[in-house]
Amino acid sequence: MTGEHVRLWRFHGGLHLPEHKAESTGTPIAGVRLPKRLILPLQQHIGEPAELAVEVGQRVLKGQVIARASGYVSVPIHASTSGTVVDVGEHAVPHPSGLSAPCVVIEPDGQDEWAQTQPIQDYRELDPSALRNRIREAGIVGLGGAGFPSFIKLNPGARGQVETLILNGAECEPYITCDDMLMRERPAEVLEGARIMRHALHAARCVIGIEDNKHEAYAALREALRQADDDSIDVVQVPTIYPGGGEKQLIRVITGKEVPSHGLPLDVGIVCHNVATAAAVCGAVEQGRPLISRAVTVTGHGVHTPQNMEVLIGTPISELVEWAGGYTKQASRLILGGPMMGFTLTHDDLPVIRTTNCILAAGAKEAPEPPPAMPCIRCGACAEVCPALLLPQQLYWFSRAREFDKTQDYHLFDCIECGCCAYVCPSHIPLVQYYRFAKTEIWAQEREKRKADQARRRHEFHLERLAREKAEREERMRKKKAALKKPAAGAADPKKAAIEAALNRVKAKKSEAAVEPRNVEDLTEEQRQQIAAVEARRKQLAESGNAGADSDKN
Repeated sequence: MTGEHVRLWRFHGGLHLPEHKAESTGTPIAGVRLPKRLILPLQQHIGEPAELAVEVGQRVLKGQVIARASGYVSVPIHASTSGTVVDVGEHAVPHPSGLSAPCVVIEPDGQDEWAQTQPIQDYRELDPSALRNRIREAGIVGLGGAGFPSFIKLNPGARGQVETLILNGAECEPYITCDDMLMRERPAEVLEGARIMRHALHAARCVIGIEDNKHEAYAALREALRQADDDSIDVVQVPTIYPGGGEKQLIRVITGKEVPSHGLPLDVGIVCHNVATAAAVCGAVEQGRPLISRAVTVTGHGVHTPQNMEVLIGTPISELVEWAGGYTKQASRLILGGPMMGFTLTHDDLPVIRTTNCILAAGAKEAPEPPPAMPCIRCGACAEVCPALLLPQQLYWFSRAREFDKTQDYHLFDCIECGCCAYVCPSHIPLVQYYRFAKTEIWAQEREKRKADQARRRHEFHLERLAREKAEREERMRKKKAALKKPAAGAADPKKAAIEAALNRVKAKKSEAAVEPRNVEDLTEEQRQQIAAVEARRKQLAESGNAGADSDKN
């Protein structure tokens, strides 16, 4: 199937931007090089970070697990080459916050020795669950930028039948060309990955969407399908318009379906993956190899030789720049990602992670400093270009006023942060920054609310436990008092019985003490009189004690 006669739809808004693609597509993808060291963060995906599985001084092999998945929404991390673990600790990572995170640092030994791999001969003989487990064990996440664990998106569960699997090859943002070059050079891997994913999902059809400016990639995929005599996959050219590579936008263009607000593509019977993710799935299943490298675009006027490279995960960005000929005099900003949705890096001693698709060393003309923001003139240009059919102006006012409930009324979380609104704003208002601020604050408030709810539930449980223990104590006391007040029929009064028992104990002690005197034969008369006097007093005391006890009984 060629896709030439497939009906296409349009999404609202969007922009035609300068592409800057040709700069980095003039040469093939450069082969893997060994860096001086590898920095592997334990958090390279959406979800829980992986748990450390190695220690300092340990030698590891290429592809060996160095951190295990710590929860359902998590995947393991693997060593990108063989070498020695020289450090485990906090290191700077590529993130807008600029903060550090736990990392494993490996010093390569140059041998590039693989751990044992287990290729699958025929994935069609595997149950989809076993296939998903293999993909999870390989540490594969979405390589289009989000980093969501791929095995989860390949598990529709009870939410219904998957009608269409879409592979996203649009790559709409300027400068980025790693997916384009991957489809040109490794189309068979992309297609085989698509077949494996389709088998895991039991999808009725599979469509690969490519922007119509990628003629070589389109031709390469079609030729690979022709050679394989495969008509189960449809390759479709979509209009070149930004952000046509957004998941919801691409679904709209190819199928005409709208993903509901706060919903998922699966809600309309669709699952969307990136073409690079498909190639990684192919490697994990057919070769048994985990995700330890990826194609990265290094481009911009700030480097001498823009190009695409196959890069080991954990390679410092500084070495990528060095391999691209180093910085030029025009270099002014280092951006991770593209100019629209990427973010500025403060330095280049940061590692490539699984979601790194582009390093843009921009010149001053490519990424100029934004002019000062001016007041909003309510021109409406932002609403005209918004691909999510939102009202950016209203979201801006409510975000600025910290009226976060109202931002959600205007569907703030449907914003994909593509930057179209800020790009066309004549007042140069950094709109996306306001939306990100509002989202962050809402998430923080929800976290605090969950903590408060949890603390309240704990306090209520504590009070309930105290009340229950008090009631149990009172019930025990009540039963004891009732037993004392109401003796059983025919039984003696417990108080009188206790008194009699005490008197009996006293009598027993006295009887034990009444021992006949011994060795009194040789006593003098005076001694005999003294003993007689003591015995008389003892007898008198005993008689008076008995008299007192008799009076108590009466």
